[in-house]
Amino acid sequence: MHIVIKLVILLSQISQDVKKMKISARNTLKATVKKVVPGAINTEVILELAPGVEVTAIITKSSADNLQLAEGKEAYAVVKATDVMVAVD
Repeated sequence: MHIVIKLVILLSQISQDVKKMKISARNTLKATVKKVVPGAINTEVILELAPGVEVTAIITKSSADNLQLAEGKEAYAVVKATDVMVAVD
């Protein structure tokens, strides 16, 4: 529950920063690269949105190289989805 609340707060704070970037995805979260784990084909990228709030992405190795991802670098987690699901306990 706390993570969802933090993400909603982050989304409202980040919306001004995203105006500079032209992208069709509406869910764009500013983050800091916490860890980069390169593999033979794919690279795992852990982004920290806020202290203790992380998002992990698996991207191609060539994409990670092109973005020059490194720990501490500022980046964006971009979520593009056609559906949003809601769940309850």
